[in-house]
Amino acid sequence: MDKEEELKKEIKNLEEEMKDREDALPAHSVQPQQMLLIEELETDIEEKKNELAELKKRESSS
Repeated sequence: MDKEEELKKEIKNLEEEMKDREDALPAHSVQPQQMLLIEELETDIEEKKNELAELKKRESSS
């Protein structure tokens, strides 16, 4: 598997995990730890997307 495919797969998995965590949030009394985990996933997703964009940019300029 090449790096681009690997990044896409990681992004998809992180987005699915984030959706699962968001769906599991209670309607009331959300714990701070739950929100921190979701924020960490959002950060990880953004980093992977940036890495993927940079990879595509390098490939297109080659």
